[in-house]
Amino acid sequence: MTTTTRATPSPVPPADPRSLLDVARRTRHLEALAAGAVVDVLVVGGGITGAGVALDAASRGLSVALVEQGDLAAGTSRWSSKLVHGGMRYLASGQIGIAAESTRERGLLATTIAPHLVRSLPFVTPLGTAGVGRAMGVAVSSAQGVADVLRRTSGTPAAVFPTPRRVEVAEAVRLVPAVHRAGLRAALMSWDGQLEDDARLVVAVARTGAAFGARVLTRCAAVDVGDGGATVVDQVGGAVVDVRARHVVNATGVWADRLEPSVRLRPSRGTHLVLPAAALGNPTGALTVPVPGHFGRLLFALPQPDGLVYLGLTDEASDEVTSIPQPSQAEVDFLLETFSAGLERPLDRADLLGAFAGLRPLLAPADVGAEQPGGPATADLSRRHAVVERGGVVTVVGGKLTTYRAMAQEVVDRLTDAACLTARLPLVGAGPLDRHAAAAVPARLVRRFGAEAPAVAALAAGDPRLLAPLAPGVPALGVEVLWAVFAEGALDPADVLDGRLRLDLVPAWRAAAHDAVRDLLSEATPVG
Repeated sequence: MTTTTRATPSPVPPADPRSLLDVARRTRHLEALAAGAVVDVLVVGGGITGAGVALDAASRGLSVALVEQGDLAAGTSRWSSKLVHGGMRYLASGQIGIAAESTRERGLLATTIAPHLVRSLPFVTPLGTAGVGRAMGVAVSSAQGVADVLRRTSGTPAAVFPTPRRVEVAEAVRLVPAVHRAGLRAALMSWDGQLEDDARLVVAVARTGAAFGARVLTRCAAVDVGDGGATVVDQVGGAVVDVRARHVVNATGVWADRLEPSVRLRPSRGTHLVLPAAALGNPTGALTVPVPGHFGRLLFALPQPDGLVYLGLTDEASDEVTSIPQPSQAEVDFLLETFSAGLERPLDRADLLGAFAGLRPLLAPADVGAEQPGGPATADLSRRHAVVERGGVVTVVGGKLTTYRAMAQEVVDRLTDAACLTARLPLVGAGPLDRHAAAAVPARLVRRFGAEAPAVAALAAGDPRLLAPLAPGVPALGVEVLWAVFAEGALDPADVLDGRLRLDLVPAWRAAAHDAVRDLLSEATPVG
């Protein structure tokens, strides 16, 4: 997108000013900490778990500082399946408690916490084709029934996640036109929660925490962490700050054992492929395909906005811990070949738009070393979380994106007797949006920003080009770049491209939009 020099609108359009993260606010917070301000809670880690802890603590009236050496959601929290799920897969291994917790938290996210970011998605499991025989069909149907009982018990209305049912061939084909039809006799259909984007959820949680006074500081690496605080290195300005805190929380995910060696992790890599929706006939429902030789394990293709489908998911032990894991060629081949068994037309590498992988911070079994090759497969390890307190530092690790709020509550319950508020606390953007206001702004903004969409659109300030795509074929809009800087803590083009717009998921989109994002950032004047 070609831009010209323009004045930045001032002030930022109506939004809760306490929630706005920008460079000026970051500078003020660092200066206050350098001057000796003592906080009740220092959170190390800016993924969904750390952001959740910061929000929970701040909303209970505690003073909070969150430090993250990279950007918000720079690690595992931006590489998920983009689902807020009820945990049905855990029922197969008897983990009813985890499934019940997931179902409850899914309901809270979809109805109260972030309804603007969560929507119901139908999942279709074909019967009589692609290896879904009678035994598998009975198992899936039974799990769906138990999952629906948990949904009702949690209080989530069927209007949000409907009751599972059996559908005829015609409806299955309508939802997933690419499904393999030879031998197809019917399908099972259930509903789960689809998240607009995992990194957007993290940003919304962090900003909501900021609205309650939490100091959210990215590009700040914590070193020498211990009882009483940590030394923090500002990776932007170079300052070294001793942050004093009454409590320290280690929420660094797959890096947690570096701060707390007693926590033994067995990281697992999960890989997804990114496909054009047209390659699967532009589905409106998710398609599940069983993995041969692994009873109860399913792969899925998840339709996304902007004409994409995410196909996943692998579960492979990983020895390398990095913020941007790389899918292996074997995983790509496995996903293409296995999923193609459920399709009319097999997929191949020519269909790919991209691929991404994330690391799950799984807890190693108590009787098996994390490095021991003879241990159970990562797909069989529990997705439970743990909270460990040692040497004045509380470490929280494991769990899932869906249950971040419950994990945060458990941590903060150890720090204060004040009541937890987050089960009924909407995130920024979750408020009501007038239909007329929604009609006046691009649908993409409503989908991604909810009630704040009009404020984001207003940053165009009469320049219609800022409400146009950043580049031909790229769905992101110019105003999103400005909002990322003025309100969401983005500090450079990578933060915007990867952590706010999520163009990193389709490398061609990222490359096409890079120069436009750089140019807009060069013109933007931060609002303090």
